[in-house]
Amino acid sequence: MTMGKYSRDRRFACLFIGLSLVQTGCGSSTHQANSPPASSSDVQVQHVFIVVEENHSYSSVIGSSEMPYLNRLATTYAYAKGYYANTHPSIGNYFMLTAGENVTNDDRSSAEVAADNIVRHLVKAGKTWKEYSEDLPSVGYTGGDNGGYTEHHNPLSYFSDVRESSTEAQNLVPFAQFSIDLANHRLPNYGFIVPNDSDNAHDGTLAQADAWLQAKIDPLIMSSDFNSPGGGLLIIVFDESFDSDTVNGGGHVAWVVVGPNVKKGFTSAASYQHESTLRFMSEAIGLTDFPGAAATAPDMEEFISGD
Repeated sequence: MTMGKYSRDRRFACLFIGLSLVQTGCGSSTHQANSPPASSSDVQVQHVFIVVEENHSYSSVIGSSEMPYLNRLATTYAYAKGYYANTHPSIGNYFMLTAGENVTNDDRSSAEVAADNIVRHLVKAGKTWKEYSEDLPSVGYTGGDNGGYTEHHNPLSYFSDVRESSTEAQNLVPFAQFSIDLANHRLPNYGFIVPNDSDNAHDGTLAQADAWLQAKIDPLIMSSDFNSPGGGLLIIVFDESFDSDTVNGGGHVAWVVVGPNVKKGFTSAASYQHESTLRFMSEAIGLTDFPGAAATAPDMEEFISGD
């Protein structure tokens, strides 16, 4: 699949998942699930962000009175009706979002992961990144569960590219750093945002998770950086559905995308999984190759307005 549609328009930079874009040409043609798109060096994005929520089905989230804020974002911007997690339990889905493979289904694992991953590609391309983790004990922490911090919800902390580099490890930061970076216009090119288990709907309620999103993430959506020329974009996705839902591996989950260049009020029935989100984010910041299954995953360009 090529990016010709947006190249012809050349009105906006591409794209998607939590980001700010710079002006350039972008584009695509009609989505074809069995014919993955070629990467496009025309895509030039400044910032991409993803927030991962926990363990609820699509039907328990979309349309739920417990999540009015997230549902308002979904209906105002866009969401996927046919998005599925890859596996149960959580950890394999977090790795699919960042390495393009499940790596392990052992949530208790603390083993270093040498597989190809998004950090490796970001560093190679000279891009900046941070993992903003609520209740992270300290900057650069790569240890196990600690208080409200859950290791297996923080995939970037596993990668050898981070554990074996004191420089890269400094990009594992407590979530409090997010508001500081936003206020100082120092957001990274790529950001992985991890609420704690009380705020991501794992242990707390959907209503609590919704309130956290409104309090902590809405400032990004309302910021001048997010709404500057070229725009910004954010993805909010659930890692997996209920354990009883094993459709396509991890069950039917909610996926919402927000930004000024998103097709307003758009929904898609196309089938996607976490590797497509990884590809989508990677292309947004101009990467030209992608880890694991992201290299052949269907793209998600249909969510972006060509107007």
